[in-house]
Amino acid sequence: MNKILLIGAGGHARSCIDVIEQGSCFSIVGLVDNDKSAATTVLGYPVFPNESELSSLRERIDYALVCIGQIESPEPRIRNFELLKKFNFELPIVSSPLSYVSKHAQLEEGVIVMHYAMINTGATVGKNCIINSGAIVEHDAIIGNYCHISTNSVVNGGATIGSRSFVGSGAVIREGVSVGKDCVIGGKCFVSSDIESGEILKDGR
Repeated sequence: MNKILLIGAGGHARSCIDVIEQGSCFSIVGLVDNDKSAATTVLGYPVFPNESELSSLRERIDYALVCIGQIESPEPRIRNFELLKKFNFELPIVSSPLSYVSKHAQLEEGVIVMHYAMINTGATVGKNCIINSGAIVEHDAIIGNYCHISTNSVVNGGATIGSRSFVGSGAVIREGVSVGKDCVIGGKCFVSSDIESGEILKDGR
């Protein structure tokens, strides 16, 4: 199996570990986290406490994945994605064996598809996105770069989610609706009309 390094050592990283362990493509070497309060191991894997070690780690590891969650801001995920690219890591697409990704969907590098998520035919998912547990990205939907489509949310057919946006747990985006860049859609919102870039939506519309 290919060796892989994970960036981040929090709750989302633990969920990512579970997805990777369920598959047969990657062997986890360890995690990198600059947080001095982080544990020294996570689920049995060592935590390297400083990203300055990336250069030496790259000498023996080809693959890496950003495993930092995204709610308030996508910036930590973006910064670490770009850092890994700087060191020429390959950022694979990681899909749970319990998920469904259509062979007619298009996913870019660094995407993780969690347990029981579904990405249907003709859908496009940009780089470094989280498609979280139970989320549905329907046919011909477009998800921009650096988005988090949270647990049990639904992006219906032909809808568009702009880059760096967050769709909360249980939210539903109606078919054909466009959500702009840098938006936050609260949990359980029903979005039936277009949302301008930068909007924060706490209730349905």
